Amino acid sequence: MASTVLNAQTGRETGSAASRRLRRENKIPGVLYGHGMEPLSIAVDRRDLRIAVSGAAGFNTVLDLTVDGKVYPAIVKDLQRHPVRRNVSHVDFIQVNLDESITVSVPLRLEGEADAVTQNNGLVDPAVDSIEVVTTPRNIPAEFVIDISAMELDTVIRLADVPMPEGVTPTGDPESPVVTVLTMRGEVAEIEAADAEAAAEQEAEAAEGGEGGEAAAEGDAAAE
Repeated sequence: MASTVLNAQTGRETGSAASRRLRRENKIPGVLYGHGMEPLSIAVDRRDLRIAVSGAAGFNTVLDLTVDGKVYPAIVKDLQRHPVRRNVSHVDFIQVNLDESITVSVPLRLEGEADAVTQNNGLVDPAVDSIEVVTTPRNIPAEFVIDISAMELDTVIRLADVPMPEGVTPTGDPESPVVTVLTMRGEVAEIEAADAEAAAEQEAEAAEGGEGGEAAAEGDAAAE
C-alpha cells in the first residue's frame, strides 16, 4: 500500500472559540497520539484530509502525517461531526508502528443479485456493515466483498465463510452471521391475521351498536 502524505500544523490554540476560527478557515482541529508519545494538538486542511482518505481504504488509509517536518505513520482513529451539517469538526489520529498489528473495522459490501431469494419473497439482510480484523497497517484490506448471487432462503453467510487475505485475522466469533435472509411470508401472515381480527372486532362493535339502537327505539315507543 502506497503512502499518503498529509501535512498538519502544530501550535494551534485550544478551546471552542479557537476551534471555530479554524473551521472558518477550512481547517479541522485534531490531535495526534499513540506509542507513548505526548498528544499533539494539530490542525489539518479540510480539503487535504478529504483527498487523503478518498482512496479505496477510506479512513483506514495509512497516512504519513507530517508535523513540523517529522513524519508520523498514522491512521484516523475517530471523527466528530457537526450534528446538523454533518461535516467533520474534529479528528483524532493515532500513530502506528508499521510492523505491529492493530485492530480496525473494514467495510463490508454486497454484490450480485440473489434471484432465488427475491423470487420467493425474501430479502437479503447484511447483519453487519463492517468486519473487525487484526492486521498490520500496510495490510489493511480496503473492503470485504461478498457475492450474494447464490444465496437461497435458508442461506446464512457466517464470518468463517468470508475469505481473509494472508495476515488478516477476524476478531469475532467464526459462527456469527454476516449476511442472512429475511422471509417476508411469515410477516405477511401476521399482518393478515391482525387485519382479520380488527375487522371482526369492528363488526362485533357495529352489531352491538345496532342492537342497542333497536332496544332504545322500542323503549321510546312503549313510553308513548
